[in-house]
Amino acid sequence: MAPGVSGYDLRCPSHKCKIGGVGGVTMRVAVVGGGVVGLAVAWRLAAAGDQVTVYDPAPGSGATGVAAGMLAPVGESRFGEEPMHRLLLAGADRWPAFAAALTEATGHDLGYRDEGTLLVALTDDDLRTVARLADFHRRAGLTVEPLRAADLREREPLLAPRVRGGAFVAQDRQVDPRRLAVALRIAAEKAGAAFVGDPVTRLSDVDGADATVVAAGCGSAVLVPGLPVRPVKGQVLRLRATGDAPPLRHVLRGHAANRSVYVVPRRDGEIVVGATEEERGTDVQVTAGGVLDLLRPAVDLVPGLAEYALVETAAGSRPGTPDNAPIVGRLRAGVLVATGHYRDGVLLAPITADAVAAMVRGEAPPDEFRPFGPDRFPGVST
Repeated sequence: MAPGVSGYDLRCPSHKCKIGGVGGVTMRVAVVGGGVVGLAVAWRLAAAGDQVTVYDPAPGSGATGVAAGMLAPVGESRFGEEPMHRLLLAGADRWPAFAAALTEATGHDLGYRDEGTLLVALTDDDLRTVARLADFHRRAGLTVEPLRAADLREREPLLAPRVRGGAFVAQDRQVDPRRLAVALRIAAEKAGAAFVGDPVTRLSDVDGADATVVAAGCGSAVLVPGLPVRPVKGQVLRLRATGDAPPLRHVLRGHAANRSVYVVPRRDGEIVVGATEEERGTDVQVTAGGVLDLLRPAVDLVPGLAEYALVETAAGSRPGTPDNAPIVGRLRAGVLVATGHYRDGVLLAPITADAVAAMVRGEAPPDEFRPFGPDRFPGVST
């Protein structure tokens, strides 16, 4: 892969990296974990000329396989967390060029869409919640267009007649994480990365690497003693239109009687509805209550979804941390960690790959990552 494809220099977007490893020497890099973060790291390093091996029995599974893929930096932010806001916005800025470069490298459809997001309120209380969220978006520098109920239904005719109003966020995008994972593996392999299906239970299982990147999601805590990464269960549904049902046009972030839900349409007619957040340890069983908690607000906002086929119910574990922010940085000489992305792994995959590539070469990561190193947590084994 040549640099500069579709405006995204795979060797180094900042144009400061030493190509082919430190001082021009090819590095042997082991990436433990083949989710979207690990795969993006592998592609980035392999395209820079490093010798990369990815260790994962089932790349693209785990949290990646159940993610919705919304690229909505402020929608995934939390009030009062300015460093995280800056990181998410910087991550979102990298996505258009990253998607174009990956599509050009593979010819693979990522399901990348840029129609924006509709914030939708069903009741007056919900409308006040949406107004606060819209103001939050504006203060983050995004353009938000308030919409009356009639304007909302003009943009999205399938919405319920009783919705009260909402807003439009034009800068939000989406990608299909399952398609993304396939494309990233193809791109990494084309760039020379190798894939090993043997599980890694100890970092000593990885031999001969100059640098090891731990990007194993919830499994990272097993490999790095004291790393505060825990599983947070999320249930998600996939629906599909039957007959001649018209498609949804936008991602919906809905609020229905104080219940929140997102509804994400794909071009192939699939609708992703999600997602619960449950502190259930390693349990990933789909429950009737979880399905009900998702379908009820989704159908309240889009009644026609009740006639769609329910084609998949799934649950997975997001890698959460005590402050719900990623852990990206150097643990010790030759070992780095890139995990704990919680709800933001897809959005932050490109900028995380840039950060890891810089650190493998002994350089500083993007400034936005400085607050999110492993040293902010005591007791992490280095």
